[in-house]
Amino acid sequence: MSAPADAALASFRARVVDLVAEPELEARLREGRPLRVKYGCDPSAPDLHLGHTVPLDKLRELQELGHTIIFLIGDFTAMIGDPTGRNKTRAPLTRESVKENARTYTEQVSAVLDTSRVEIRFNSEWMDAMPPAEFVRLASQQTVARMLERDDFKRRYQGGVPIAIHEFLYPLVQAYDSVALRADVELGGTDQLFNLLLGREIQRAYGQEPQIVMTVPLLEGIDGSEKMSKSLGNAIGIREAPAEIYGKTMSIPDELLPRWIELLARDEWGLRAGVAALRAGESNPRDMKAALASRLVERFHGAAAAREAEDHFDRVFRQHRPPEEIPTVEMPAHEPHGVRLVDALVAVGFSSSRSDARRLIGQGGVRVREVRAADLDSWLPPGEHLLQAGKRRFTKVRVLPA
Repeated sequence: MSAPADAALASFRARVVDLVAEPELEARLREGRPLRVKYGCDPSAPDLHLGHTVPLDKLRELQELGHTIIFLIGDFTAMIGDPTGRNKTRAPLTRESVKENARTYTEQVSAVLDTSRVEIRFNSEWMDAMPPAEFVRLASQQTVARMLERDDFKRRYQGGVPIAIHEFLYPLVQAYDSVALRADVELGGTDQLFNLLLGREIQRAYGQEPQIVMTVPLLEGIDGSEKMSKSLGNAIGIREAPAEIYGKTMSIPDELLPRWIELLARDEWGLRAGVAALRAGESNPRDMKAALASRLVERFHGAAAAREAEDHFDRVFRQHRPPEEIPTVEMPAHEPHGVRLVDALVAVGFSSSRSDARRLIGQGGVRVREVRAADLDSWLPPGEHLLQAGKRRFTKVRVLPA
């Protein structure tokens, strides 16, 4: 290969786990044309999270090399529900919720990619128009035995956990997307390897050259165990408030920090150079977390927001003082002696129900005027009260006289 082609191949290889098949990639790079690089994302939640930025940053690198990036929004597949990694059937989403989530995705992806040079597509374009006979032809390209080679399907089958027929259709539709888009390369997380390889098989069945498959590491969520996912409650959305991004980043386990830096930090931030010292226990994890948290907030909200988020965190968590700006909610007294604390927690959004509020109080997670609440049946008398739930949520409740 020529020196430019060698450099291009090195860029594709960088920070990927799987690359199938490298000789095929070399051959396509020798052609000297922009490759069509596909990345699919189902709009199953309204926000992209930091886990999405790992493949998106890889796409940005390839975009800067002149390749054509296809950001595929799986509005059709989202209504099936991705079974990857699931131990039970996932509830399909309505077309209305998928449509709204998809709208926000197109806005948010511009935080990472130059969307003026991105081909944004929806797989409903071809799947809604596919005749039933063609769908049967697609389904005939694979066997049940082949589908049961997938780890999650295999575990559920061996464990007697039901697998709905429509779940087998998900990887087939994802594979057919590569046919419709004539993808040269498909990028995904390591958990998507089966689906991406299936795309190669389906492209062959439809007379196309099989796509190159590339996988990138999965980012663990803030709990440090499961992959980052909105449905698991361990994600940081890129549109979350600056204080939330900063505070959640500071809450990750110390042992997770080197991996987060490797997967999330940009080269120009200069943080990766400190990973070896972190792993050797020769540097302070708190300082590195603060640097990463500040950079992440700055990336999505700007430098001023990063400074404010840092000040907020220091005030609340290091100085143990309430934040300077706290929203106020007015509530009329239910009786002459005020409102019940459980009702106030529901009204300000700290709890979803009275029973949830009681559980939160019982766990010691509520403070009233900086004093931990212990009485499940306590009242807030007329006046202003500072409520705190957990470490980061504060609201003033002004109880009006009856």
